[in-house]
Amino acid sequence: PAPTAAPAPAPAPELPELKVAIDPAYEPFTFKTPDGKPTGFDVDIAEALCNEIKRKCVYVEQVWDSMIPGLQAKKYDVIISSMSITEERLQVVDFTDKYYNTPSRIVVKNGTAFTDPASLKGKKIGVLKGSTQEKYAMGELKPAGVNVVPCEAQDQVYLDIKSGRLDGTVADQVEVTGGFLSKPEGKDYILVGPALDEPKYFGNGVGVALRKGETELKDSLNAAIKAIRSNGVYETVSKKYFDFDVYGK
Repeated sequence: PAPTAAPAPAPAPELPELKVAIDPAYEPFTFKTPDGKPTGFDVDIAEALCNEIKRKCVYVEQVWDSMIPGLQAKKYDVIISSMSITEERLQVVDFTDKYYNTPSRIVVKNGTAFTDPASLKGKKIGVLKGSTQEKYAMGELKPAGVNVVPCEAQDQVYLDIKSGRLDGTVADQVEVTGGFLSKPEGKDYILVGPALDEPKYFGNGVGVALRKGETELKDSLNAAIKAIRSNGVYETVSKKYFDFDVYGK
């Protein structure tokens, strides 16, 4: 008689999902590969954290301005998409410890005279709606006579600069360098003025946002951030995208 086949090994149990909100228009932090897969520093960090807490990352795309309402409506479990930890946001959501911290800068056409916000009076400066950069622009540029134009996505800001509808932007220095200045359409534009990092506008670094009261998830993610910082995974991910310390001060 034929030997009995060995029983098939039991399939590995599926890991529980962690639904992660991203706005994939923010290169090199969160963007899509040509075939439409989410990628970038935020996404790689999300994968590393999911790996630590034994969950499977499932990405949910969301426009920036409705990120927090979507979290509160339980469309996803966390936001891992370059969201700065600010006092204002802490009133409605919780954050883990930071996983990176980079300053923002003003970007205008090369040759634009810039000494202070008032020197941009009358210019149209695009910002991402609902962002810390919008908060800064409304607090510092608008009172100086600058026309601040909020847009739904950061890549929309760049399209509007390219078409001449906007004169510049306030953006994360790393993102605007990777997503605009290093590309052909950004070659005539430069960073001006000091690094912008006042906590009242920009908070204290970027963290994972989650609903209030989810203490267990928050604690496990904080432990995971510590783990990837100490076991070399964070450094490996960081070196893939940056040639400086993105963790910041």
